[in-house]
Amino acid sequence: QVQLVESGGGLVQTGGSLRLSCAASGGTFSAYAMGWFRQAPGKEREFVAAISRYGTNTNYADSVKGRFTISRDNAKRTMYLQMNSLNPEDTAVYFCAARYTGATTIFTHMKDYGYWGQGTQVTVSS
Repeated sequence: QVQLVESGGGLVQTGGSLRLSCAASGGTFSAYAMGWFRQAPGKEREFVAAISRYGTNTNYADSVKGRFTISRDNAKRTMYLQMNSLNPEDTAVYFCAARYTGATTIFTHMKDYGYWGQGTQVTVSS
């Protein structure tokens, strides 16, 4: 069973950058497909990006394509989300998620993930 802890959130101005990290403990990290989701105030949690267990496959929400990059370092048991060209619409609590899998599939729906972190706040000021 894997436990997830996000970090790296904060306050940034429009056009700025942040890098989020998701550190995993327990389980075999490379056996988990990973994803990032976000939830803005008053809105449902939404998919942001996903990465396969070895990092060979990735997928992004249209709203972040070209601005965000998901990556992982299995040796460090950590997943990352590099966020560039941030705008106020990116303001949300960002959650990382994990799903145990024996394949190289990526998953883009909340229901596909069984493990979640507690979230980290990202606020983009205009």
